[in-house]
Amino acid sequence: MPIQFTCPHCGLQTNVADEYAGQSGPCARCGKTITVPPVGGGPVYAPPPKRTSGPAVLVIVLVAALGIVVVCGGIMAALLLPAVQAAREAARRSQCTNNLKQIALAMHNYHDTYGSFPPAYLADKNGKPMHSWRVLLLPFLEQQALYEQYNFDEPWDSPANQRIASTVVPVYNCPSNPNTSSPQTSYVMLVGPGTISDGASATKIQDIADGSSNTILVIEATGTSIGWTEPRDLDATKITFEVNEPMGGEIESLHPGGVNCAMCDGAVRFLSDTIDPKTVRGMSTISGGEAVEAF
Repeated sequence: MPIQFTCPHCGLQTNVADEYAGQSGPCARCGKTITVPPVGGGPVYAPPPKRTSGPAVLVIVLVAALGIVVVCGGIMAALLLPAVQAAREAARRSQCTNNLKQIALAMHNYHDTYGSFPPAYLADKNGKPMHSWRVLLLPFLEQQALYEQYNFDEPWDSPANQRIASTVVPVYNCPSNPNTSSPQTSYVMLVGPGTISDGASATKIQDIADGSSNTILVIEATGTSIGWTEPRDLDATKITFEVNEPMGGEIESLHPGGVNCAMCDGAVRFLSDTIDPKTVRGMSTISGGEAVEAF
């Protein structure tokens, strides 16, 4: 008895012999696999289509994965940023320390050559500051060629010397300064009566009665806008001696927590911004007899 059934894919009605009941094969019209129902009738089943991972599914998976990577990467970057910034500042502070060590060594080599540390400035016949100690140190900082171009017969701000003043001397600029290409200096003397230099006066090591390890030779002052050839430093009679004063002072740096300074024995110390200003004042004099607390 023939079996009548309909292709579930294309709707083709077909009669087949009952000997093919329950068997599968291709539809004569659409070619898709069909199964002949058993004798007595019943539903015709087609094998379910194979499940594949098409391009759309792959794109969705990739986008999701990339999203996770971006989010995780952003979180990791945010967590690592403070550590990276701290490491960079530590490196800049270390370089600043090295700058001051070079300056202190140059000061001592100058002392060996001329019998004293350089004065804060050389004055003209009327006592007006004419040339800075930073210019005098050039030969001892491997800057002999620049030193020879400087005209000591003219003031520091003459047209000829201004060309020298525009030259950047890296050792005079703290690397924490955002404008390291500036010809300004980050390092100054504390100048005034009883200090390492009263302007045009020069001091010998044997004159430092308070001890060379207790007396400041050069200190950071990044906010003063002093050009490195300018014969100007910090007037010890006019400053507060507070380190990194919140409202903006004189003794300051861009290092978190304090400033670097070179002592007269050549050592470099870090003065915390919590140090008592009286202690800093005592460290500025060569023979004041002040009790300098540990720092």
